[in-house]
Amino acid sequence: MKKVELKLAFTELGLDELDHEDKMLYDKAMEAAKIAYAPYSGFSVGAACLLDNGEIFTASNQENAAYPSGLCAERSLLFYVGANRPDQTILKLTVVIKSKLRDAKKIYSPCGACRQVMAEYQNRQSSPIQIMFEAGENKVLVCSRIDDLLPFIFNF
Repeated sequence: MKKVELKLAFTELGLDELDHEDKMLYDKAMEAAKIAYAPYSGFSVGAACLLDNGEIFTASNQENAAYPSGLCAERSLLFYVGANRPDQTILKLTVVIKSKLRDAKKIYSPCGACRQVMAEYQNRQSSPIQIMFEAGENKVLVCSRIDDLLPFIFNF
């Protein structure tokens, strides 16, 4: 038997420690969360991404009573970018949550389906995507690549 340990790399930052670009993405994601349609979960999620051409796109989660036909903010965003900017590289992705149900001490990371879609886009573009998401009140976690969220990426 062989025991193997995985180590994940991330940086924890206060919102006041973000550089201009990351703060701008955080703010854009927060604006997107304000227009989410989340009457069932009560969690409005916003996502923003920066492309290599300097463009920034945003999306929010869109729920539906016919669960699971809604879609997370992350996948809404990535599918839109993939369909409309297929030749651009995604450099950074930021995900935020607005909710009265949110526990300020909890980390809210992307779901497994979103992680796999992120991994697929990272693999397609053959370069890492930085991901930033909330880690409690006024804090974020930053991973330099999706592999740090999904160490055993499903890939063909």
